[in-house]
Amino acid sequence: MKRVTGIGGIFFKCKDPEKMREWYKTHLGFDMTQYGAKFEWEQPEGAAEPGYTLWTPFAADTKYFEPSSKEFMINYRVADIEALTEALKQEGVTVLDEIATYAEYGKFVHILDIEGNKIELWEPAG
Repeated sequence: MKRVTGIGGIFFKCKDPEKMREWYKTHLGFDMTQYGAKFEWEQPEGAAEPGYTLWTPFAADTKYFEPSSKEFMINYRVADIEALTEALKQEGVTVLDEIATYAEYGKFVHILDIEGNKIELWEPAG
């Protein structure tokens, strides 16, 4: 079974996400959206749309990374989130929630690695 297929996003905490986005836009040329910067790349032949990796600053007091106390969270793209989640459960990995589906974006679930880092798994829509 294919598991992770790439990095879907890099998320980190900061004091002022708006200022952080503006700094990266001004000084490094990041093309910003409300979610941060989207770096597109080509997917394998036959894909309807390009793939992308999202770079997103979050407020320092965000609860989204909990139960991890770390300042970052990585989102990994996966090929089959249902099968992978089941395999991870059987392997004893801590799965934090049920798979959530959003028509526009795809499917998401959160796990913890062995050091308590929260990881977001994402199967893109389509």
